[in-house]
Amino acid sequence: MKTILVVDDSRTTRSYHAAIAASAGYRVVTAVDGADGLEKLLAERCDLVLTDINMTGMDGYEFLRRARELPECEEVPIVIISTASREADKLKAFTLGANLYIVKPSEPQALLDHLQMMLGGTP
Repeated sequence: MKTILVVDDSRTTRSYHAAIAASAGYRVVTAVDGADGLEKLLAERCDLVLTDINMTGMDGYEFLRRARELPECEEVPIVIISTASREADKLKAFTLGANLYIVKPSEPQALLDHLQMMLGGTP
């Protein structure tokens, strides 16, 4: 079973994305911000990370930069899902190592399609 790490400081959004992934059969680990996300990356074997950009404490850009510095996370797909929709936001995320950028809100089936595409199909 593949594991998805969901990083978002909004409990509602974090639970929403986690429920969508879990409903498709993925194992889900959640983190309340970027710092917590890094701890979870070091403690868990994650196959994909889904993270917000706008978070208190360590934002998604810093989380992304630090995650890409971890040898165990170099090849893990990182998907940004954020309300930040400017091209500059997307360019910054891709420059820091994001694999995909989704603008919120995302329909559940569209999110699942993206996750399955990034993970090669089945959970």
